[in-house]
Amino acid sequence: MSSKNTYILGIESSCDDTAAAILCNGNVLSNVVANQSIHEKYGGVVPELASRAHQQNIVPVVDQAIEQAGISLSDLNAVAFTQGPGLMGSLLVGTSFAKSLAYGLNIPLIDVNHMQAHILAHFIENEGSEKPEFPFLAMTISGGHTQIVRVDAHFKMTVIGETIDDAVGEAFDKSGKILGLGYPAGPEIDKRSKLGNPKAFKFTKPKVAGLNFSFSGLKTAILYFIQKQLKENPQFIEENLDDVCASIQYTIIEILMDKLKLAVKETGINRIAIGGGVSANSGIRAALKQAESQYGWKTYVPAFEFTTDNAAMIAIVGYLKYLEKEYADQTIMATARLKL
Repeated sequence: MSSKNTYILGIESSCDDTAAAILCNGNVLSNVVANQSIHEKYGGVVPELASRAHQQNIVPVVDQAIEQAGISLSDLNAVAFTQGPGLMGSLLVGTSFAKSLAYGLNIPLIDVNHMQAHILAHFIENEGSEKPEFPFLAMTISGGHTQIVRVDAHFKMTVIGETIDDAVGEAFDKSGKILGLGYPAGPEIDKRSKLGNPKAFKFTKPKVAGLNFSFSGLKTAILYFIQKQLKENPQFIEENLDDVCASIQYTIIEILMDKLKLAVKETGINRIAIGGGVSANSGIRAALKQAESQYGWKTYVPAFEFTTDNAAMIAIVGYLKYLEKEYADQTIMATARLKL
């Protein structure tokens, strides 16, 4: 292999997906994800089951990533892994594996903040995707997080707004649970929204000062609304499911867009990048595209495979840190509540 090439192995195990990816100079050679379907019947991720599944999945997933990339272990220049935030048991599996592998191969170990990785996924070399110029605003929206971050450089980020309770992905999933949809409910609500009227039912948007978010009140409002309707008509959900989904999605998108508009106004930055699992939502993508023409924003949406938890985003941060020679040592620990 030519010495000009830098091969980074990325390992992601923050929640219930075990993922490994190989990047060469920022280009994705492989991006393997093993999903854990075991959690579906519990309507949410069970931490103990997640960490056990990671233990079973991690070796085959890394093997597959290396094989698909067409390289061997000895070609690797560094191992990057998710240090946090996430579920402690899950993080421990990825952290210990990465530490052992880096130690055994005698190559640098690189710690990665999962939230930073969602933002820096925009810097993966990907045909047809433009990289955001600094400074830009990043909105990370997922099952566990909702944040607006000011990004001044690859590793200079400031959280300027975040949720004070539930994350936006949780709002989708819990609303779906109220409606009797499976887990995760976000994609199903998105699909049904396309068939419904977004203004059929009105839900009050929570009033939260500044750039922070709150979704627990909305969830409660949806619960009370559905309970009241079911008393009057036991068939209400079946008869109005598409309209209810469309109205819930419309309200959630309005909450997100209101805060983004405020962030643009307060910072004077109109370059907006989104990341995290919920950024796969078609309604959010459409609202951002509309904002481009309406307000003159420049918006960046990552390719689908880099929105949900994946290891390519861990590897790109690993690559950027490798160029800066920012390595971790063998004493590094997984940190469940790692701050950005």
